[in-house]
Amino acid sequence: MSEPAITLTDVTKAYGAHLALNAVNLTIAKGQFVALVGTSGSGKTSLLKVINRLVTPDTGQIAIAGVASDLPDHELRRTIGYVFQDIGLFPHMTVAENIAITPRLLGWDADRRATRVNELLTLVSLPLALAGRLPGELSGGQRQRVGVARALAARPAMLLMDEPFGALDPITREGLRADIRAIHDQLGLTTVMVTHDMAEAVLLSDRLIILEHGAIVADGTPEALAGPGSEAGVRALLDGPRLQAERLSARLAGAQA
Repeated sequence: MSEPAITLTDVTKAYGAHLALNAVNLTIAKGQFVALVGTSGSGKTSLLKVINRLVTPDTGQIAIAGVASDLPDHELRRTIGYVFQDIGLFPHMTVAENIAITPRLLGWDADRRATRVNELLTLVSLPLALAGRLPGELSGGQRQRVGVARALAARPAMLLMDEPFGALDPITREGLRADIRAIHDQLGLTTVMVTHDMAEAVLLSDRLIILEHGAIVADGTPEALAGPGSEAGVRALLDGPRLQAERLSARLAGAQA
């Protein structure tokens, strides 16, 4: 494995009686695209949030490469891009103002912010003319692209995404998936994505991490986890998208006969 971007050591987090993370040990290399998958309540989002210090673990340590361990939480979060499931754009701000929030907080001047907004709109395949629009004037797919642009505004090396495509229609979702992977490769990011969609995880990621009851139960490439040496339950989980595609193909073939 190449140089680590994220290291978690014995990280535990409980919410009352619910153990969200159970002594998690994890190292993610720079440049990897990692998908966190598992059932609701398995610990996926909690794991994402402790990386970004949106949640403080009860025990354990988290190290982010290139970031001082004593950096205040709000300053650390400015070095990491984060895409929320509900996007979270400020409705009273224009697209350009939403994208430029972090650069403004970092003290970038107006010309530099404007240049960066235009660069990012192009990167996420949005017309520059949308810069002056309010979020309510955009489609769901356009708003999510603005959310991605905002997350990348301060040139972070790391991108965290929590169910980024969950509210989108299938066609919009497919296009945005492909663009996210292309952006990851183009910028050399380290990307960690939470998803419930196993097909999405397999298609996008270099590495799958499957969680259950706050613990990692499987970790590897999609190909390795689907192979004969993998645990039967994990293989069954990964077989789901293939079986679904086969049933769909057979159904459509029957309709055309």
